[in-house]
Amino acid sequence: MTEPDVAPPTEAEKALFHAVLQAGRVSLREVMEQDAAAAARLLELGLLAHYQVDGWVAAANPRTVGTRLGAALREHATGLLARADRVADDLDELAESYDSAQRRAEPGPGITHVTGLEQIQHRLLVIEDEYREEGLAAQPGPRPPEFLDDDSRIRKALARGVTADILYQPVSRHTEHTACYAAAATEWGMRVRVLDEPFARMLIFDRRVAVIPAAADNAVAAFVEDPVVVDHLVTVFQRDFARAVRVPWHDLTGRRVPETPRRIGELLATGLTQRAVATRLGLSERTVAAHIARLRERYDAETLFQLGWLMRDGAR
Repeated sequence: MTEPDVAPPTEAEKALFHAVLQAGRVSLREVMEQDAAAAARLLELGLLAHYQVDGWVAAANPRTVGTRLGAALREHATGLLARADRVADDLDELAESYDSAQRRAEPGPGITHVTGLEQIQHRLLVIEDEYREEGLAAQPGPRPPEFLDDDSRIRKALARGVTADILYQPVSRHTEHTACYAAAATEWGMRVRVLDEPFARMLIFDRRVAVIPAAADNAVAAFVEDPVVVDHLVTVFQRDFARAVRVPWHDLTGRRVPETPRRIGELLATGLTQRAVATRLGLSERTVAAHIARLRERYDAETLFQLGWLMRDGAR
């Protein structure tokens, strides 16, 4: 749609319009001889009406012309607005191609390979000092004692609010040092479960960085920071952890439930609520909730009533 010509008449065009208006009517030839350019513009605007049969030109009502030109301009503007609304949609396909190319071109955190156990341990120490929300660990096969002796880092992480889930294979049940570690870790607040099927070794911190083996002898580790890959590994871990079973680690090691958790279990067995238990023992409700979470993990209890029932006989 061509934009209508709504520029105001020039002085020459106004003079010619007044002359025709005063004369009443003038022949087209005479008007063109007087000022051809002005006459052509006035005819185009509609301010001069040409009666082709008689060859006369007469002045038209400027108000009628203004109304017509205003309507034409509004129609043109409406068309432009409609086109403006469509232009982004028309370019969507090209925009998506551009964004895709930009993503491929932009450097991402990707994957870093670290070689050597000392270098791997150093990088892990840095990450373990920084993560604040969640730690996930899938550890297939037997766990060497030296990997479980230093528990200070995980205990510090749990103390600052980190949640931790660990996945072992059944061999850990029959390895005394692993069972003892798992029993102690459960008291700290970790969830330690066993999956009787193959799974991949991995560590995931805050769903931000994952560490997986990059060599069969574990002498090379891949530190993965690509969000898509890390999200996939989290999904794999959660799927495996959901299929894993709870283990009575304390029973395997002969460890008794400490006095405070034992009293909590006894009070739950009487039907008291979590809040009532906290009041009775003079503890904060948050502290009682943490103890209950660990007890439910130990006894595989889904409800408080079930937990109290399982502990009703002063179970270890």
